[in-house]
Amino acid sequence: MRLLIIEDEKSLAEAMSQILTNAHYMVDLCFDGESGLELALTGIHDAIIIDLMLPKRSGFSVLEELRAEGLSTPVILLTARTNTSDKVRGLDSGADDYLTKPFTMAELMARIRALSRRRSVLVPATVLVAGNLELDMSTLCIQTPKQSYRLTLKEAQLLELFILNNNSTLDVQTLIDRIWGYDSEATGRHVQVYVSFLRKKLSLVDTSVRIETVRGIGYRLETHDSAPPEPASKEKIKQELKDV
Repeated sequence: MRLLIIEDEKSLAEAMSQILTNAHYMVDLCFDGESGLELALTGIHDAIIIDLMLPKRSGFSVLEELRAEGLSTPVILLTARTNTSDKVRGLDSGADDYLTKPFTMAELMARIRALSRRRSVLVPATVLVAGNLELDMSTLCIQTPKQSYRLTLKEAQLLELFILNNNSTLDVQTLIDRIWGYDSEATGRHVQVYVSFLRKKLSLVDTSVRIETVRGIGYRLETHDSAPPEPASKEKIKQELKDV
C-alpha cells in the first residue's frame, strides 16, 4: 500500500514515514502544498495524509483541487486546530477522515486501516490469496498447502500489486511508479530483475500462480489449474538466490 504525506513539519513527516515504512507501507513525502498536489494528482497512492497549514498552498486548497480533478483517493486531514468549523469544511470538501494534532501513530494507522476497509484497499497486515497461494504482508511470506518461503520487501510489494490486479496486465511504468516511486531512477531492468527473483521463489512453493510476460507491455499474474512442473533442482534455485 502506497501512502503520500503532505506535511511541512519535516521532523514529524520523516518520523511518520519511518514508522509507516517499518510497518511495510510505501511512503512518499512532500513539504508544501504545490509539490504535494502535483504528486497526488499522479494517482499512484492508495491514501493521502494532508496537513491543513502548508506553505505555497493550503491543505484545504490541495484537497479541493484533488476532488475537482476527480481523484477519489482517500484523504486524512491533519491539523492543530480543534474548532468544529474547520472539521466540517474539511469533510465537506471531500476528506474521508480528520485527525487533530497531537496524535499517536497507533491512532493514525488505525484510521488508515479503517479507510482501507471502507474503500476495499488491502493493507499490509492482510493475507492476500490467488489460486493456491497466500501472501502475508505482515511477515512477507508466501505459502501454499505444501511449503512457504520468505520474500524481500520489494518482492512482496510487487507480488501484492500483481495479486490485487490478478489477470490484468500491468505495464512496466506503472510497476516502477507504484513500487519504486514516481520520481525514482528505476528502469525496466529493475522490474525485470525483481520479476525474475519472484518467479524463482514462486517455483519453490509449488504454486499454480505464475507471472506471465506480456511482450512490449509488462506483466500479468495468472492462476492455472495446477502448479508448474517440478523445477530440475530446487536446491540450485535456492543457491542462486543466496548468491544474489
